[in-house]
Amino acid sequence: MVPVLLRGVLRRRTTEHRQRVHREPEAPSLTVTTQAQRSPALRASGPRIAFPPGLKTGIPCEEQGMDQYADDLAELIETLNLNDVILVGHSTGGGEVARYIGRHGTARVAKAVLLGAVPPLMLKTDANPEGTPIDAFDGIRAGVEADRSQFYWDLSEAFYGYNRPGATESEGVRRAFWLWSMQVGLKGAYDCIKQFSETDFTEDLARIDVPTLVAHGDGDQIVPIAAAALKMAQLVKDATLKVYPGAPHGLVGEFEEAFNADLLDFIR
Repeated sequence: MVPVLLRGVLRRRTTEHRQRVHREPEAPSLTVTTQAQRSPALRASGPRIAFPPGLKTGIPCEEQGMDQYADDLAELIETLNLNDVILVGHSTGGGEVARYIGRHGTARVAKAVLLGAVPPLMLKTDANPEGTPIDAFDGIRAGVEADRSQFYWDLSEAFYGYNRPGATESEGVRRAFWLWSMQVGLKGAYDCIKQFSETDFTEDLARIDVPTLVAHGDGDQIVPIAAAALKMAQLVKDATLKVYPGAPHGLVGEFEEAFNADLLDFIR
């Protein structure tokens, strides 16, 4: 089986580095490939890859929605002729996993992992009262547009749950988050907010017909669990729900250790 890791939209690199190095010798590797290393360069990178949602060269920004993310992933998997793929999606990457399966099926997919993922719908609506109000996403847009450097630094606190009582803050982790975030193009980061907040993945989730691990922290302040994992576990046919008490959106410390163990158990 070939693990393929998909990251969130506001960072070029994210906490997948812990999945790369924290593994047993016989476990599959999750080798990172950056956005620039697409077709044909990817052919030389080996079969174990990580592929972020983002902007594809030659396609106008306004046309690059979740469908394009999924189609990019399909192109990548087909170009490398990958089979028995394990799709691991964190945050918006989880939405990309769902949309890929919704559009392209599971002929090449063995399993799926949705970690802190945004499906089925983040936005609060009459039909989705557990969702997050549009004002919160407007605030993200305003922060990214006005002073993204300060916004990303402030966001890192809640992202890793460092604003919770008793949390042990790592300035290094926060600085790394800020650095990764600042490497994202402003236009791409701004436009992606609409994609992860307003895309409805309900029909995509219904098409998932492979074993799926739905993992989420109940202390997630970025993608609250009530509108996400708790609903996904009911919508995906063969889902296993893992809830990490107190865990934030970005898993650190004992939370990441717990997820790493569950991930390895699931993908074997």
